Amino acid sequence: MSSFTPVTEIANLPRRPSALHVLRQHAAERPGREAVTFIRDHDNPDGSDTLTYSQLDSEARRVGSWLQDRCQPGDRVLLVYPPGLGFVTAFSGCMYAGVVAVPAPVPGRYKHHQRRLSGMVTDAGARIALTDTSQLAEVRRWSAGYAPELAAFATDDPNLGDPSAWREPPAAARSLVLLQYTSGSTGDPKGVMVHHGNLLHNADSFRRTLGLDGQTRFGGWIPLYHDMGLLTQLMPALLFGSACVLMSPEAFLKRPHVWLSAIDQHGLNFSAAPNFAYELCVRKIDESLTADLDLSRWRFALNGSEPIQASTLRDFAERFAANGFRAEAFAPSYGMAEATVYVSGSTGRPLVVEQADPQALEKNDIRPPEPGDSAREIVSCGFTTEFDLRIVDQDTGRVLPDGVTGEIWLRGASVAVGYWGRDDATEKTFQARTADGDGPYLRSGDLGAVIRGELYVTGRIKDLLIVHGRNLYPHDIEHELRLAHPELATLAGAVVSVAAPDEQVVVMHEIRGRHSDERLREIIGGMRATVSREFGVRAAGVLLLRPGAVRRTTSGKIQRAEMRNLLLRGDLTPVYQEFEPEPRAVLDGGRA
Repeated sequence: MSSFTPVTEIANLPRRPSALHVLRQHAAERPGREAVTFIRDHDNPDGSDTLTYSQLDSEARRVGSWLQDRCQPGDRVLLVYPPGLGFVTAFSGCMYAGVVAVPAPVPGRYKHHQRRLSGMVTDAGARIALTDTSQLAEVRRWSAGYAPELAAFATDDPNLGDPSAWREPPAAARSLVLLQYTSGSTGDPKGVMVHHGNLLHNADSFRRTLGLDGQTRFGGWIPLYHDMGLLTQLMPALLFGSACVLMSPEAFLKRPHVWLSAIDQHGLNFSAAPNFAYELCVRKIDESLTADLDLSRWRFALNGSEPIQASTLRDFAERFAANGFRAEAFAPSYGMAEATVYVSGSTGRPLVVEQADPQALEKNDIRPPEPGDSAREIVSCGFTTEFDLRIVDQDTGRVLPDGVTGEIWLRGASVAVGYWGRDDATEKTFQARTADGDGPYLRSGDLGAVIRGELYVTGRIKDLLIVHGRNLYPHDIEHELRLAHPELATLAGAVVSVAAPDEQVVVMHEIRGRHSDERLREIIGGMRATVSREFGVRAAGVLLLRPGAVRRTTSGKIQRAEMRNLLLRGDLTPVYQEFEPEPRAVLDGGRA
């Protein structure tokens, strides 16, 4: 039986419902129970740090008391932490102080990341940044150059705050708890205003839809500044009264097997990741590292945040079947920050895949191919039981029938208030109405279709390539290239179009290893053949780039619009490139 208090019961608690009330209740009822663990050393049996619910409550009151002395309720506070428990106590401390948390990645060495962080500070109007002592000097150096109005403090300073001085704030269901900045994969990042009611409803929807409960152990490597890490990994565990085990994203990327080892060693039942992580495990984990691995307790393997590939899930299930992993554990899901995070999903069943005729898909219709013809596989993201879902023609507002792709529109209690300080964007995105006046709905910016009640997501509107009247999805091309060419496997690519003068496809992809010019010409020829054979279009330009050259958001999504801009400005340094005359002339002319 679940120990989580559903939203209907939370409303009957004394005072007003909030996530703060739930955490305080857990601290009182299960003080010694594990709340959060961070694995700092995967090779050391004692290399973990843990907070119980009582300890988390004490740390949150300590940080909260310090914030209450310096902030007014509703002030925004930037959280800039490396992986660890510091973010958890700071986020909880913001909640306990009644201020609005603004999770963010550390500034890093790349100027475009530093500028993005500066934009978040300006947009949110934050005046205080919280971090830990290991990052304090770096954060202060960054703020001196990019955000001089920001004062940074380390919350692991034992002299910061006094838990006994904490005063309970008037937290209510409509009180803002979080500005979750969007990834910026197709535009400038915007702060989604999430209140306590959104947080509680979304977590409870998550629980009911997938069958989670207070005994479900959560964990993984997704960073907590990302909505997938914070709102599908950490907060459900804390709201359900369960436990969450965290690890560093860098540890996973360097040694993917430590993620699976953590799932085994800490008995995790739920762990989430984007599609690329499952692909990385298949391609990078040597069998010698998994001989004693037991994944039989992993019952909820959520896949989301980027396009889900059926081939990746099948390969992962086959690769780790001997370790007790069951394909029925996969939970292909759809979510977005504007809907708090979780929108749809399902688990405990075989993978549901729609075989789509490629030509029909290009015309927004999902139907089976003729026998013997090629097909595009689209993975079901399950059911949207807690939302009113409509598939809408993005140009006319007409609601579309099942099996026809259009923009995904949503309405429900998990839909956030809007964007911080962006009234025009809020009205456009959160106040949409269909052609017959029904609404308001949240416009997702994503394309998809409903078939037999299940949601199938096909891509982003702004990423869609329209070439000679055909609709092409760049992630399909990128995935097919990685499957067909080992030199590209597990690396990032970006497929865009350039007007030369008609729209022409240009492929940019990272490549590993050192190769002769002759070999690079062969690889590009093979890539062009793959694009022509599988998609029926020419790759008028191909650029091979060093690993890390393809721009991603902080959550790992490909920034195709930014890559197109870099291409047009001539700001890329390819290892090797080939262009047909028309796009070459356009690019040269644009840089003249």
